Amino acid sequence: MNSTLYKANTRGHLNFGWLDANYSFSFSNYYDPSRIHFGALRVLNDDTIQAGMGFGTHPHDNMEICTIPLKGALEHKDSTGGHGVIRKNDVQIMSAGTGVYHSEFNHSKTDEANILQIWIFPKKKNITPRYDQKTFNPNDRINQFQTIIAPDDENALQLNQDTWLSLASFTKDTEISYTLHNTQNGVYAFLIEGNITVNNIDLHKRDAVGITETNKLDIYSITNSELLLIEVPMTL
Repeated sequence: MNSTLYKANTRGHLNFGWLDANYSFSFSNYYDPSRIHFGALRVLNDDTIQAGMGFGTHPHDNMEICTIPLKGALEHKDSTGGHGVIRKNDVQIMSAGTGVYHSEFNHSKTDEANILQIWIFPKKKNITPRYDQKTFNPNDRINQFQTIIAPDDENALQLNQDTWLSLASFTKDTEISYTLHNTQNGVYAFLIEGNITVNNIDLHKRDAVGITETNKLDIYSITNSELLLIEVPMTL
């Protein structure tokens, strides 16, 4: 097993006033040559957006993008005609493909929003752009993994990549294992809240660990915790 620990306070951090952003990988004005990507995982941004503010219309192409609201609501509009609002327990995906323009704004005029935005390199380039979103039952991830994105699960969303994203909410002293779908993949474990160990590596709130060359993760929840697992191909 190979592992790299990423402490929360070592992430890139930029505060634009309307946006307080923490970058797990090089993004925007933050650049670290040792943190460009983890296999097919290119971006994991932890964004807090002030009330009524957001990202104006901008383009994307040939990138798979997943948005997970942790707090508040995010409103989006896009050039395919899509328009909607996502909230906690919703997950939205976008295959940018040949190109799409979209905007994302905090839907509330009074409360801040906190989202995770994840970018993954595509399996195939120049596909037709598409959006999808789904509401997931939080009870279905208590002390178990809830698959939110997968290439082979009709209950999950699907990206243009052989990748699996899973959420879990653990109560104190829970022990659980995660078996990789492909032993050639790596797993980026991002702790949203709490304190856990992953293969005996200690994680606190917003810490992460990238693990390769293993077929299983053994997880122990020291406190009540929320975890995001991103299993991705390590070759592009």
